[in-house]
Amino acid sequence: ITAAADAWARGAAALPKPWQPQKPVLPVEGMRNVLITSALPYVNNVPHLGNIIGCVLSADTFARYCRLRNWNTLYVCGTDEYGTATETKAVEEGLTPQEICNKYNAIHADIYRWFDISFDYFGRTTTPYQTTIAQDIFQRLLARGFLLQDTVEQLRCEDCQRFLADRFVEGTCPFCSYEEARGDQCDKCGKLINAVELKNPQCKLCRGVPAVKPTQHLFLDLPKLEERLEPWLQQSWATGDWTANARYITRSWIRDGLKPRCITRDLKWGTPVPLDGFRDKVFYVWFDAPIGYLSITANYTDQWERWWKNPQQ
Repeated sequence: ITAAADAWARGAAALPKPWQPQKPVLPVEGMRNVLITSALPYVNNVPHLGNIIGCVLSADTFARYCRLRNWNTLYVCGTDEYGTATETKAVEEGLTPQEICNKYNAIHADIYRWFDISFDYFGRTTTPYQTTIAQDIFQRLLARGFLLQDTVEQLRCEDCQRFLADRFVEGTCPFCSYEEARGDQCDKCGKLINAVELKNPQCKLCRGVPAVKPTQHLFLDLPKLEERLEPWLQQSWATGDWTANARYITRSWIRDGLKPRCITRDLKWGTPVPLDGFRDKVFYVWFDAPIGYLSITANYTDQWERWWKNPQQ
C-alpha cells in the first residue's frame, strides 16, 4: 500500500516506460518471460459467451495484466481441428473435414477479434508443424519403449467398410437403457461407455448394424512411468498450487495403478501414424491436440523451442 501511495504521489511521469517487445515475441535474458495459452476451442461450432468466458477470457485478462507489469508476454491460441467431432460435423453439413475446419476457424478468429481478445497469434492444429512435432514425439516414445501394441474389440460397419469411432455409433445405454447413448458416453446417466457395450448399436452414417471385430492399436505404456511419476508428484504437490480436486483425482489414478492408454484411432481425419502396420490410422485427438500448443507457437515463430524448451527463463 505504501509503495502504491508513493507511486501515486510521484505521478504518471515517474512510471516505467511500457515494454515494447520485438516481433515475434521471444524470451529476453534478464526479463520475466511469460508464455500464456488458452484451452484450444474445438472447431465445429460457433463460439458463444459461455465458450469465451470458459476458454479465452481469463487468459486474455492475465495476458493484459502481465503486459501492464512490463513482463515479456506471449499469448497464443488456436482451433483444435482433428477428431471424430469434425468428421461428424462434416457429414451433417455435406462438406469435407478440411472445409469444415476452414469455415469454423475463420468464424472463431472473427469473433475473438470482435471481442478484442489480445492474442499475439491465433492459429490452428491442421498444419504441417502439427504433423512434424506430433510424429517426432511419437517416434521418441517408440524409441524409448513407452509404446505397446494390443488387439481391441471394436465395432465395424461392413456397409461403410470402416471401423466406427465412438461418436459414429449410437445405441441403448447398458446402464440406464437410454436409447440414444453415444459410443463413448451416455448423455442421460453420464456414465462412460465402451462402444461394444452398447445394446442395439447402429452406425450413425448408414444406420446399419455394426459387428464386433478385432483391430490392432498402439497404447501409451503408462505403467512404465509410475516409478518416475510418484516422486515428481510429491515434489510438485509440495511446491505447486494444485487444487484439492486435482490432487484427489490424481491420487486415485496412482492408487488404482496407471493403465495403458490407446493413442490411435481408425479414422481418416487426423495426424497420420508413421509406423508400418498402422499407416491407415491416425492419432487419438487427446494424444494429438495438446501438441497443438507447441505447433501453434511454431507457426508463430521458427524459434518456438526458446519458449517451450527453456526452463531457465
